[in-house]
Amino acid sequence: QVQLVESGGGLVQAGGSLRLSCAVSGSIFRIYDMDWYRQAPGKQRELVAGTTRRGSLNYADSVKGRFTISRDNAKNTVYLEMNSLRPEDTAVYYCAAEVETYRVSSAKYWGQGTQVTVSS
Repeated sequence: QVQLVESGGGLVQAGGSLRLSCAVSGSIFRIYDMDWYRQAPGKQRELVAGTTRRGSLNYADSVKGRFTISRDNAKNTVYLEMNSLRPEDTAVYYCAAEVETYRVSSAKYWGQGTQVTVSS
C-alpha cells in the first residue's frame, strides 16, 4: 500500500507565493518520477512540473520561471515552490509518483489533492 499526502495549499493574493509538499509512504522499494498536476474547474488535469529520480526536471510553459519542483529522496517527498502566482493558477493540485513496492512493479499513485486559490 502506498499513500501520498499533500500539504501547503491555501488562499493567496496575486503575486504571492506558496509551497506545496507531498510525502510518499508505504512499502516503498523505489520511487521514480514525481510530478505535480493541477485541475481547474471545467478543465482537464494538466501536468505542471515533473522530476525524475536522477533529477531531470520539466515544466509546463505556463509556469516556467515561476514554479520550481524539487525532491528529497531520503524523505520520499516532492515539493512545488510557486512564486508570482496568478489567478489562473487557481486549481486543485495533485502530486503523483511512480512507485515500485516490494510486491508490485512500478505503478502510478496519486494524492488526494490540495486546493490553491489565487485572488486578484
